[in-house]
Parts: sequence; C-alpha cells; structure tokens
Amino acid sequence: MSEHTIVHCSFERHADSILEIFNEAILNSTALYDYKPRTSQSMVQWFEAKRTGGFPVIGVEDSNGALMAFGSYGTFRGWPAYKYTVEHSVYVHKDHRGQGLGRTVMQALIAAARQNDIHAMIGGIDAANASSIALHERLGFKHAGTLPQVGFKFGRWLDLAFYELLLDTPAQPVDG
Repeated sequence: MSEHTIVHCSFERHADSILEIFNEAILNSTALYDYKPRTSQSMVQWFEAKRTGGFPVIGVEDSNGALMAFGSYGTFRGWPAYKYTVEHSVYVHKDHRGQGLGRTVMQALIAAARQNDIHAMIGGIDAANASSIALHERLGFKHAGTLPQVGFKFGRWLDLAFYELLLDTPAQPVDG
C-alpha cells in the first residue's frame, strides 16, 4: 500500500471528496440505500450534524493529500438511553478498494469511540456485501441480526444485516 496519513476531516478541505465518494457509492452500489446523488449543500448539513453531535469524521489521505477513504459515526437512535451507542459507516474511494483502508479507518473509529465513552458500535451492512461483513468480523464485530427485504434498489429487495462491537467503555455509565 502507498504511504498514507490518517486525518480528521473538515468541511473546507474534504467536503468535495467525501461527496464524490458518497455519490459513487449511491450510483453504483448498495453501500447506501439512497437513489439520488447528494448535493454540495447536503455536505454543509452533514458536517454540521457531525460537529454538533461531537462525532468524528476520520479520513485517510495519500501522500499528495487526496482523500482515499473516510468514516464517521453518529446517533444510533434518538432516545437518551441510546447515548452510549453509535452507528458507523466507512467508505473507500473506488480507486483504492482492497488496500486495507477500510480497516485503517475502522480502527481509528473504534479508538475514537473508546475515547468518547461509547459502549456499542453498530454497522448496518447490505447482507450481500461480503467484504464489509468480513472486515467487521475480523475487527471483532458480531452479527446481531438481519432485517430481510427492508430496502429496494437496482430492481431487487435488499436485506440489511446489523453487526455490533461492544467496547469496555464507559467505566461508569449513568442513567439520564
């Protein structure tokens, strides 16, 4: 693999690259159960939601500063008792898949989750995405269930598999 650097992504530096990666995944894969490419304006809202939620956006850049992969996590469900649980996602630029960048981003997200006293990380993965499932399993995620035929894209029903990683944080969880 070429030389790379892990970075904390910013709107100013990375929004266009993240948008390109998102839109390629929307148009050509079931990594996102979305139909239409996102707009530049959607990135303003996306980054603002990450900022206000205190959620990391972690990327991997090549030696020229080009974004090759990124990931983040956010609210799993909106009720207070889920405050120690997040749902994450990782995307790798189409030209850089199969180089271990997804693993690099996932390891950085797991470290960030521990630092932020997260207890459970949830990945919602298209059940046919064998490479993402294998990556999650190698990192210790366990299959927590599959919802059959909850998505419809490319003329077929899609099953959504959930994978969970339980962390040893927080040391002192509290109600409220």
